Amino acid sequence: MALLKVEGLKTYFYTLRGVVKAVDNVSFELEKGEALGIVGESGSGKSTLGFSLLRLVPPPGRIVEGKIELDGQNILELDEETVRKEIRWKRISMVFQSALNALNPVKRIGDQIADAILAHEDVSKKEALERAAELLKMVGIDPGRVNNYPHEFSGGMKQRVVIAMALALNPDIVIADEPTTALDVVVQAQILNLLKRLKREYNLSIILITHDLSLVAEIADKVAIMYGGKIAEIGPSDEIYKAPAHPYTQGLFASIPRIGGKKELKWIPGVPPDLRSPPPGCRFHPRCPYVMDVCKRDDPPYFNVGENHYSACWLHREKAPESAGS
Repeated sequence: MALLKVEGLKTYFYTLRGVVKAVDNVSFELEKGEALGIVGESGSGKSTLGFSLLRLVPPPGRIVEGKIELDGQNILELDEETVRKEIRWKRISMVFQSALNALNPVKRIGDQIADAILAHEDVSKKEALERAAELLKMVGIDPGRVNNYPHEFSGGMKQRVVIAMALALNPDIVIADEPTTALDVVVQAQILNLLKRLKREYNLSIILITHDLSLVAEIADKVAIMYGGKIAEIGPSDEIYKAPAHPYTQGLFASIPRIGGKKELKWIPGVPPDLRSPPPGCRFHPRCPYVMDVCKRDDPPYFNVGENHYSACWLHREKAPESAGS
């Protein structure tokens, strides 16, 4: 049984200007110790998917349909108090997108990490601070800096602190939402190596949300490409990088510059869909170079295009449609 199984998840935002279908019928599985990379343009629903898994979708958004099963238990059926005490941070935690905004500027780092421990476990403040120091050491920060304030750390060190906070209660799954945003390439590599080490040493399952395909290639065992609130393609990272099947995925790879490459860079024309009124059929069809009449009319199912590799594209309709969650 998969550690995490998501089926038909729909998260909508009910605004005055219409219903935004931010996550629309998303399904995937995550095994213990596996890293899943979720890639897509801004506005594709990546972060909303991450917040949905923690049941932290801000108003006016709400989860309207689907299942999120953790070890076979649907956490959408649990009351909020049970989720807060037993699921959130103890089983699934999150590294938020901006470490600068995630940390309280007037509170010591050690106290902020300790708060997460004290909220869920019956331990003394002294013991919680000792564990906070150990967590800082785990992520490569001198534990003696447990009494420092956020402004005394560099951007990369702030990100390490947020990762330490996410690990405070030894969760099974860590969701890392754009963990290297606004960091230089050297610090990006350090954060990525830290995540890889934690995954290896603690058999940690990681969901890495990013728009950077090169970042995902370094750590992910499996990749899901999101477009317009849906997963366009999902499969083993090796297969997707060697043989991308969906036209959107192919367009993303064609737009990546390569050292010494002689091919002219390409781009995907047009703009992402307005999720208040997405186009009928395949949501990518207004930008797709291979668009057919069926694409404009019918939403494509997932077609099996390789071992555990699925693409939601009518170009593969000669293959029998199968569920990506099977």
